[in-house]
Amino acid sequence: MMMTTKVAPFRLKPWFSERPWGRKNLLPWYSDTGTKELVGEAWLTGPQCVVETGSFAGRTLSSIAAELGGEFPLLVKILFPAEKLSVQVHPDDVQARALGETRGKTECWYVLEAEPGAAVALGLKNGADAAVVRAAVADGTMEALLEWVPVSVGDMLFVDAGTVHAIGPGVVLLETQQTSDVTYRLYDYGRPRELHLEKGLQVMKAKTAAGKVAPRVMDGFTRLIEQRYFVVDRFDFGEVSEASVSFDGPGCVVGLAGSGVVCTAGGEAVLNPGRAVVVPVGDDGVIVDTEGGVSFLRCVAPV
Repeated sequence: MMMTTKVAPFRLKPWFSERPWGRKNLLPWYSDTGTKELVGEAWLTGPQCVVETGSFAGRTLSSIAAELGGEFPLLVKILFPAEKLSVQVHPDDVQARALGETRGKTECWYVLEAEPGAAVALGLKNGADAAVVRAAVADGTMEALLEWVPVSVGDMLFVDAGTVHAIGPGVVLLETQQTSDVTYRLYDYGRPRELHLEKGLQVMKAKTAAGKVAPRVMDGFTRLIEQRYFVVDRFDFGEVSEASVSFDGPGCVVGLAGSGVVCTAGGEAVLNPGRAVVVPVGDDGVIVDTEGGVSFLRCVAPV
């Protein structure tokens, strides 16, 4: 766990991950990715992300987290699929440790953009056990075993560890997850990438808690999801506003629209769309100022 001392908020530069299912054009979120290759993911709080503001400028998030007492617990990304993502599954903490990994990977997706007919796959149809999945992977019919869920802008989806899942094209998703990149790829539509079928079959579950999560209107914000590893809330402020945004654990603020300034007693950092500002743990003195209006997500790892 990190952030045991008072630290000024700091903004991170996104790290762009090239993927065969990604896009070259990430507008309006990003005008320049630094590569001409297809980009599938913008990591907003990746360990390798570099600080853009304040006294930590030029350092990576992982180096700061280590100095302050551990590892930043949330990996927040924006996903840009132009084609289908692989059919995959992530282990839970117990399964991951049994397989020699540090932790599992439970995640959630918030839909930022969605074309008509966009969908994601969450879970398997009844009767799709390990033998059925193995056969479907072999004969190329894996997609027929998936439960596809239509999505629209503003939807929040919980992706419980052990859920076989996939993402279709035509969406932009903000993903909040445990800081882990443990992914077992079951099926990849014939792309020449490694599969992890045996491990995937070992950790997949017939039933999980995955699915759409109904938003809850709270005092001054909307609660999108509340789970063991993360809580994600949406804030929408008007043209002239100053609001307190408390943090019950390490977390970040992610800009969606407009701009603002994230302030604490230790300092401040400007918040823009597609950027994450990391804030202190357990700090109820965070203020967000805006003059032209701002919308953002608060992503927190509860303590």
